Amino acid sequence: MELIADLLPPGPGKWTYEDYARLPEDGNRYEVLDGELYVSPSPRTRHQAVSRNLVSLLHVYVSQHGLGEVYSAPIDVIFAPRMVAVPDIVFVAATRKSIITGRAIEGAPDLIVEILSPSSVRQDRVVKAVLYARHGVRHCWIADPEACSLETFVLAGQRYRSTGTYHGASKLRTEPFPDLEIDLALVWR
Repeated sequence: MELIADLLPPGPGKWTYEDYARLPEDGNRYEVLDGELYVSPSPRTRHQAVSRNLVSLLHVYVSQHGLGEVYSAPIDVIFAPRMVAVPDIVFVAATRKSIITGRAIEGAPDLIVEILSPSSVRQDRVVKAVLYARHGVRHCWIADPEACSLETFVLAGQRYRSTGTYHGASKLRTEPFPDLEIDLALVWR
């Protein structure tokens, strides 16, 4: 039997993966970033369409070339006991598949893609980007469905360095898939 104290949420900055795992499945998106609980509403339809289109393109390419695994949200990425993110898209290279476990991805993926929603701009661009860099995610892409733009970043020390911004129907060719050309018109449709 659980004690009442066991059911109370931890204090500020003290949330862990175990606390997170006990949260209800209520349609909200929860993340624990540096021990703080973040709650976001479910993404809008445009966000989901862009996610689906980009995941489809990446999945086909990665599968055909045996490069690793592509996942879409919701998928937990556990960086540390007090750092659990739920990125929109995650790529883990075949050489690093050991970080994929039965419960989550446990370690830094090779690529994380965040797709902006009106409610998540600061969280995705600032809070999560800083934490992804700190935990060693080599590549980060930020997609903005409203602006039809995709920004790419590479880890340089403890920070991200921009490697490009692509708009509208541009063709994207960048790390970690330099031989893949992504027609962004297919992503935004």
